[in-house]
Amino acid sequence: MYDPTGPEPGPRAGRREWIGLAVLALPTLLVSLDMSVLFLALPQLSEELGAGGNEQLWILDSYGFLVAGFLVTMGTLGDRIGRRRLLLIGASAFAAASVLAAYAPSTELLIAARALLGIAGATLMPSTLALIRNMFHDDRQRGVAIAVWMSCFMAGNTIGPLIGGVLLEWFWWGSVFLLGVPVMVLLVLTAPALLPEHRDPDPGRLDLISVALSLGAILPVVYGLKELATEGWRPGPAAAVVLGVALGWLFVRRQHRLPHPLLDLRLFADRTFRAALGINFLGAVLMSGTFLFIPLYLRLVEGLSPLQAGLWLVPQSLAMIASTQLTPYLAGRFRPAYVMAGALVVAAVGGLLLSQVGPVGGRTLLVVGFLLACVGVAPPSALATGLVVGSAPPGKAGATASVSETSGELGVALGLATLGSLGAAAYRDQLVLPDGVPGRLAETARESLAGAIAASGQLSTGSAAALVDSARGAFTSGLNVVGGVGALLFLALAILAVATLRRVDPTGQSHVDPPQTDSGSDSGEAVRSAPV
Repeated sequence: MYDPTGPEPGPRAGRREWIGLAVLALPTLLVSLDMSVLFLALPQLSEELGAGGNEQLWILDSYGFLVAGFLVTMGTLGDRIGRRRLLLIGASAFAAASVLAAYAPSTELLIAARALLGIAGATLMPSTLALIRNMFHDDRQRGVAIAVWMSCFMAGNTIGPLIGGVLLEWFWWGSVFLLGVPVMVLLVLTAPALLPEHRDPDPGRLDLISVALSLGAILPVVYGLKELATEGWRPGPAAAVVLGVALGWLFVRRQHRLPHPLLDLRLFADRTFRAALGINFLGAVLMSGTFLFIPLYLRLVEGLSPLQAGLWLVPQSLAMIASTQLTPYLAGRFRPAYVMAGALVVAAVGGLLLSQVGPVGGRTLLVVGFLLACVGVAPPSALATGLVVGSAPPGKAGATASVSETSGELGVALGLATLGSLGAAAYRDQLVLPDGVPGRLAETARESLAGAIAASGQLSTGSAAALVDSARGAFTSGLNVVGGVGALLFLALAILAVATLRRVDPTGQSHVDPPQTDSGSDSGEAVRSAPV
């Protein structure tokens, strides 16, 4: 155990800040809930609106694409106009777009409403995280606040399908979108009294060319990676990734030349910031790639219904929330690097168990392995977010929060593309087709386990059973490969955490890099909240 003797902690938060945190939990919960609740409503709204397969994908993806694309812009905009002001603007826009989506008479209008929800949603996450940075100056209190913030995000993913199922049982598909309206109205009414206003005292002008370049960099990369993950190698999505990387390079060059850049790249000079951001990114890669296979195994290998599969995933979500809540206590007693490393070793054990799951009777081992992976990945994510936000000056809190959120979004997209492709390659390699399967059906079966099950419906009983058994075994082999690779990479990430963050003490202050100071103070237009 490390005996902390570092710098004096910042001023401690009082009652008003903790009540304000409860207010900030509302949009955090809603953003994640809005991501998960639509899956249940998609069949019903598609039938009523006549949405085809491509339109269904745009209904799902337009929200996530625009959230990812606008995070950097909105985080920096909050630093300029005020984080509370941007939060209120975004909450109002989110409520209006929710009503528009709920009563959309056509697919095209629903896609447009989902796009507006994505832009509004991009204002919420960096604004809430930036306000936490400025409300909680004591590092340990800020760690607790970030753990609560992350737990709300996880809770939204957990309860989203359950709430959506209840609403769809009694109301029409648009009711799932109206969840956001009372939440955002409550936020708009309470935020002015409970949340302080903060902004960068010397922000400079907003560079619109940089905004365009940031969108041009992030949107094609996220789109290309998701398409490659779901459809396999195709020149169009690959070209989109290359285009995004090229525009990202131009974006970085422009930021170096601007006196007031959209994204201050000097943030990356801090070793703690870089290391924590990298761990957050790589953790998202591993967890998203692993999670891709778990529901599919429960549905298509074990043969569970959507509700049964969802209920089997609830314990993992609850375990992740509990692990996140335990993280501030551990981080207050041990160095963050060792808390991260220990948790990542637990995640590696989970990956190892996943590598041993069989195609028959593997449900228990799968659930235990995934539970350990969830428990192990939560502390590094919470601590990395806290270190990223805490290592930057208060005036740059919005930009810092947006970088943290963007790294997570890109990590999710890259994880789905890389580990998803790895599992798919293992599936195709291990799949053995029975004799006599026609070429068209054979090609469908080679694409995915779902394709093999669909193809089996057009075969004789014996051939169908043989194909399904082989496909389930091949899919499980892909899961085993991803679990094994995940175990090795989780261990590598644990070593990386110790190597890069071992000198960061439990208060979050590094003994290597001097803490950055703001070029100005949060005085003037930045109003600090006083403990009540």
